Amino acid sequence: MAGATRDLPVNSSPAVASNAEGEEIEVLESTDVLPVAPEDQWKSLFDKYDPDNSGFISTERFRDLLATYGSELDPHKLEVLLALADGNADGKICYQDFVNLMSNKRSNSFRRAILQGGRQLKGCSLRDEAGLGLSQRLIRHVAYETLPREVDRKWYFDSYTYCPPPWLILAITIAEVAVFMYYGLQLDRLVLQVSSPSFLKSPLPYHPQLRAQAWRYLSYIFMHTGVEHLSLNMAMQLLVGVPLEMVHGALRIGLVYVCGVLAGSLAVSVTDMTAPVVGSSGGVYALASAHLANVVMNWSGMKCQFKLFRMAMALVCMSVEFGRAVWLRFYPPAFPPCPNPSFVAHLGGVVVGLTLGVVVLQNYEQRLQEQSLFWIFFSVYALFVLCAVFWNIFAYGLLDVRLPPTP
Repeated sequence: MAGATRDLPVNSSPAVASNAEGEEIEVLESTDVLPVAPEDQWKSLFDKYDPDNSGFISTERFRDLLATYGSELDPHKLEVLLALADGNADGKICYQDFVNLMSNKRSNSFRRAILQGGRQLKGCSLRDEAGLGLSQRLIRHVAYETLPREVDRKWYFDSYTYCPPPWLILAITIAEVAVFMYYGLQLDRLVLQVSSPSFLKSPLPYHPQLRAQAWRYLSYIFMHTGVEHLSLNMAMQLLVGVPLEMVHGALRIGLVYVCGVLAGSLAVSVTDMTAPVVGSSGGVYALASAHLANVVMNWSGMKCQFKLFRMAMALVCMSVEFGRAVWLRFYPPAFPPCPNPSFVAHLGGVVVGLTLGVVVLQNYEQRLQEQSLFWIFFSVYALFVLCAVFWNIFAYGLLDVRLPPTP
């Protein structure tokens, strides 16, 4: 917490709660650390606590070191360092471990497991802290909405600064509303814009006759069939996407969102070859399904209020939106032979969320490039994209698909 000063007893041995025995917690990366020193200064400090030049210091001496220098750290981060030291099974810390701990560096070569799953962090939980301002309460709320471990929630609470703000999801939503209002005025209708003969003449929607225009595989998210379509997508996008972006950052959430959008249009081009695509459901369903799966997989650790009721409501909203899309797809089109927009993009987004999205959300503040499961799912996704591209190039001609006329 910025500006907060609290005394934390450093002679105790708090430990980090973990959901299962043997769960690993990786040292996180932060700029709020002890004063950065060159390698030789780290060595001098290490030697001060290792007078026998054994190459190791005991965890007791490490706690003494933190007692001396720990005032430079936020209390929550001091708890984490103490807990990580206490979780060291052999009771001593080598030089490289010392540097990693003092620098708060996260690296694939340094992981410190908290082996006893039943042990708890000493001191009050983040939820019990009083005297917080409105912005701090919002950060705490987001932490409990998205993170399953108390240590991660405290670390996030201390680290988040609203800089940068969650701009990506907000920018996409504003752009979608602006495009919808523009075409609402152009087409002179807000409900079921898809029934207008000029709706698909826009350069934004995906249309099978225009599939060579590569930007349409992404730009279709800015067009919606009507205000009812936009409202449901916008509500889920903001309620799920903004908190996730606050925790995981625009880059990671943007990756899941864009992968869901692209998978949605490509899935339509492979399985519903004559239908156009509009709406941001591919990206929205990727984020929503990833978040819901993360909640289910970490059910005991997630401390958000009324989580069962809220999950049920989220599933109801997603089902209503998906049902609306299925109904519209098979409803007689206003201008045959062109069918109404496809619903398959929703399913493409769900698949991305349950695979790539879950890996991203489960690795809070860890390097995705060092997670083998991330590369497995990303490789499968890249293979799907490659196969879908070849399908779009060759399959339509080989199968002699009768496409609707160009709008």
